[in-house]
Amino acid sequence: MSLTDIANLRLISQQIAGTTFKTPKDMVAWMGAMQAQDYAMAKWAVGIRLANSTEQVIEAALNNAEIIRSHLLRPTLHLVSADDIYWMLELSAPQIIASLKSRHKELDLSETVFTKSNLIIERALSDGKHLIRGELIAELRKAGITTDDNRAYHMIVRAELDGIVCSGARRSGVQTYALLAERVPKTKRLTKEEALASLARKYFSSHGPATLADFVWWSGLSTSDAQRALEMVQSDLVSEAIDSQTYWFSNIASIPKTDGDRAYLLPAYDEFIISYRDRSASLISENFKKAVSSNGVFRPVIVVNGQVTGIWKRTIKKDKVIVETEFFKQPHKTRMSLIDKAVVPYGQFLEKKVVIGI
Repeated sequence: MSLTDIANLRLISQQIAGTTFKTPKDMVAWMGAMQAQDYAMAKWAVGIRLANSTEQVIEAALNNAEIIRSHLLRPTLHLVSADDIYWMLELSAPQIIASLKSRHKELDLSETVFTKSNLIIERALSDGKHLIRGELIAELRKAGITTDDNRAYHMIVRAELDGIVCSGARRSGVQTYALLAERVPKTKRLTKEEALASLARKYFSSHGPATLADFVWWSGLSTSDAQRALEMVQSDLVSEAIDSQTYWFSNIASIPKTDGDRAYLLPAYDEFIISYRDRSASLISENFKKAVSSNGVFRPVIVVNGQVTGIWKRTIKKDKVIVETEFFKQPHKTRMSLIDKAVVPYGQFLEKKVVIGI
């Protein structure tokens, strides 16, 4: 197995090169969790993995709480299936809270403050209310809690991590918050061992081939917990060693194969790039800074046969979407025809005519 094989197998396991799923919820459940701080791009991350889907289909799944957008794993926003939100929070919240301890101290955010802010937020959202951030901040201020210097952000995130709030239905295109218990019925709790095994199984099945170090990065787990999780499920996986690294993945005999040369327009922060510590299988070092900015912004990328070959951006007009491309090297004419085909699904997803260039 080569690094090129790894890249192409990841396209398959991540359902980019052909999907077996019918609903956004099932797609997100397969992936485990999908990084989602860029809301529009996060919807496309689901859409590109779901045949014949549209932005409105993904939006409806979020508004109906089939998918939840919340802080999980690493301390950033992710999409997660409603079926997985409780056990993933219980597993990952303690380490996220611990990682924020010094910042909370700088902001004078003690456990006493969080207890009070949680209570205020819970009361404000009770009886099915969905409030935007500004409305929650107003409630905190009304109770005499200082919200400047980014304190409000940390209080709302803490309410998410404590399982009190989650994403609500969007209001006029703006994110709202709602009570998790009112949006998603509580499910049976998993033991820590069960949760570790479930997370490892999801990751290596949907993101493999991947290494233990990749799993540590994606999950936010300690190395010892990640190692324990892998050991619990490795009998269900296969492995290949390349350059002293061991890659774990599902049995490829059960995974649909690709059908020749293909190009894809992947969104910003897509799991195909961001979910691995070592991204060299798809993104060579000389191109890394072109695809990922110095301050850690993962740009939308063009992937051809598993390799990142350029970046793209979009401009949405009333009746069309303009896609502009920038290649690291000028592609051959045959490759350009692949790009022409790759933009079509994005236009269909937005239900708009798609135009390449200005």
